[in-house]
Amino acid sequence: MSRWLNATMTKVEYASLCSKETKTVQYGGIEVKGKYKVRKRNDDEFQEVHAAIAVTTFLSYYIMIIIGHIRDFLRKILKRDKSAVKDDVFKLESDFSHFYTRNLYTRIQDCWNRPIASAPGPYMDVIDRYSDDYNLTFKCPGTTSKVLNLGSYNYLGFAESGGPCMEGVVQRIKNDGVSSCSSRKDLGSTTVLKELEALTARFVGKESAMVFGMGFATNSGNIPSLMGEGCLILSDACNHISVVLGARLSGAAIQKFKHNDIDDLEKKLRKAIIEGNPRTHRPWKKIFLLVEGIYSMEGTILKLPEIIRLKKKYKAYLYIDEAHSIGALGPTGRGVCEYYGVDPSEVDILMGTFTKSFGSSGGYVAASHKIINFLRQASYGATYATSMSPPVAQMAISAMKIVMGENGTNEGKMRIDALAENTGYFRRRLKEMGFVLYGNDHSPVIPLLLYGKMPAFSRECLRRNLGVVVVGYPATPIIEGRSRICISAAHTREMLDWALHHIDIVGDLLRLKFNKINKWI
Repeated sequence: MSRWLNATMTKVEYASLCSKETKTVQYGGIEVKGKYKVRKRNDDEFQEVHAAIAVTTFLSYYIMIIIGHIRDFLRKILKRDKSAVKDDVFKLESDFSHFYTRNLYTRIQDCWNRPIASAPGPYMDVIDRYSDDYNLTFKCPGTTSKVLNLGSYNYLGFAESGGPCMEGVVQRIKNDGVSSCSSRKDLGSTTVLKELEALTARFVGKESAMVFGMGFATNSGNIPSLMGEGCLILSDACNHISVVLGARLSGAAIQKFKHNDIDDLEKKLRKAIIEGNPRTHRPWKKIFLLVEGIYSMEGTILKLPEIIRLKKKYKAYLYIDEAHSIGALGPTGRGVCEYYGVDPSEVDILMGTFTKSFGSSGGYVAASHKIINFLRQASYGATYATSMSPPVAQMAISAMKIVMGENGTNEGKMRIDALAENTGYFRRRLKEMGFVLYGNDHSPVIPLLLYGKMPAFSRECLRRNLGVVVVGYPATPIIEGRSRICISAAHTREMLDWALHHIDIVGDLLRLKFNKINKWI
């Protein structure tokens, strides 16, 4: 326990953030004992954008928009607009969306959607490409470049073409084929899926679980089954689009609260209880809190103890999306509940995916027997979608057993410890260099603020054989463009040092070191 906690904290920080109380938490019959963190302060970093940076970033967008209108005018006069939509064709995009894609996004689309030709491990092969028409189309010469991968959600390093999980996957293909070709409601409920569901429930500490073939559809297909008209959903402002879509499809009333802001959430909860449904003035049938364990764009960690306090106080239901936190948080990788020492029974519904930490695909919902039995009948993801592929399910089983130590080795514990150590080291070094980072110090998702210099950062890193992901408007506010760096247990200290060396050079070249505090605190 202390090894995992101290991997990214000094003794002073550990003492200030942790209570002296020793707690024992049950996870499916497994006792995890130790001193758990009790938050005394806000660990999430969100440094305000300097006024000069905001002005120059907005100015650059305005200049590109003006140039775009000039180019559109010249295209119309010269009749050279290859992207124009014919009058007899129904427009699928709004005028501004088409304008934005044509004049802004196209200029920098070489920074996105880069095809790879290998497993997304610590290194990956990126297919080389170039454009002769200003990024409208791309040509591939048939070569690849080996780059250090800092962009994949390969938290525990299971995304590999070989390794300890592959033998079971190959054998499963020989036995069961590659697909059940059916939904769970028909003939798609196989023995391997039942095994995965039982293992998942035991791993996360819930009574029962149900698995689905796609992580996105796990949220968008199950939230409408659990919530409906007459219900109220209080959703974090930074929730993933799959959560947002599921909430919209449910037909329930939706209110957003400020990201990870407990005070704002309580105000909205109190108002909802007092006023009820504004149309009928009757009490809400159900009130759901929709949150995430780790927010993938901000790198922040859910304030779970405070959320549970509000849940109990106002008699609400709690739904947590653990897509990024399961396997990546906690001494044994059991997610945000273990991270805070909270018993999983205090959370109504735990959702997660096998895509990130377990190197597989698909998602799960874990809850009480009553809720899961209801979903088996009512879930759109079970009724209409094809069930999870047998080899994909086997990959998740093999990886989860390694994490749980049920393969007879301590490899899972070593991977979890390596992830925590790599995360703390990489964050500390970037802060020392002067970069502005968002999020929590224990989050393997590290948003590095680039503001308006995303394309330059992405291209410079690729020239130095660094594979990074950059994110900008509309996924983020205009002035908060960033690179979303994802740390993996598969990264060695030498790999991280090499990456830090080149990021440091690129930061100086592009003048990205805006952090007011240039030392680790």
